[in-house]
Amino acid sequence: MLSASIATSDRKKYGGHRFTDPGGSATVNPTSALVYPGTIMPTLILLRHGQSEWNATNQFTGWYDCDLTELGTAEARSGALLLAAAGISPDVVHTSLQVRAIHTANLALEALGRSWIPVRRDWRLNERHYGDLTGLDKAATREKYGSEQLQAWRRGYATPPPPITADNPFNPNNDARYADIDPPLAECLADVVDRMLPYWEEAIAPDLHTGHVVLVAAHGNSLRAMCKFLDGISDEDIADLNIPTGTPLVYELDDDLCPVEAKPVLERSLDPAAAAAAAAAVAAQAG
Repeated sequence: MLSASIATSDRKKYGGHRFTDPGGSATVNPTSALVYPGTIMPTLILLRHGQSEWNATNQFTGWYDCDLTELGTAEARSGALLLAAAGISPDVVHTSLQVRAIHTANLALEALGRSWIPVRRDWRLNERHYGDLTGLDKAATREKYGSEQLQAWRRGYATPPPPITADNPFNPNNDARYADIDPPLAECLADVVDRMLPYWEEAIAPDLHTGHVVLVAAHGNSLRAMCKFLDGISDEDIADLNIPTGTPLVYELDDDLCPVEAKPVLERSLDPAAAAAAAAAVAAQAG
């Protein structure tokens, strides 16, 4: 488990390139049709899945594998249209093993006409495991345990929920897709950072290094973990970050795969005002 903020120096080992005009010092948009020989600025797109069935019913979801709602399907397509309007086209996708993220990626690629690009799936991009909170109503949980405890479980960095029990009817740990791993019984965000970083190093960073425009279609907490790493967000401040559904966040990265421009996460959205409003709705889900 990681208990401290990740320093910028910890990212130095990850390679990367930016695309520059050989005739000058200005950075060229990597999605431009005009290509100069040189290096490619890595571009990373983070996309939280569209609204899920349990988002709609305000239940703790975690590793339970519910699908998208009709609204979630529309959000996935709308996020893709924002990318298209900005001229950003992914050429490789990373996603979790959970269908709400998989279907979001598929819908976005279909809308972009990019269904043929490579897709890599890994459990380390899964949502955090909510332990025995899985399946519980968030507002009812607040009433039972109090707002402070609920906030610690939902947004605290190092406070895991109670471990899932064998008799929880929504226990996902025996699912066939996890046969080759030892699934956690519960996770805090620090645990998600801890499992996400090796996947970043093994799979995502090499794709960025070779010049791919990388789309990561994942979940609120696995993306919060990635934002914490990329933006150097403190353990305390990460509690205030909520990732809206179906809203792409675009990072332009430098040679060390650090953001070229430092700014709040939601300002990386292609529609920052809408992203802020949607994030506020996520924050209010506990009632």
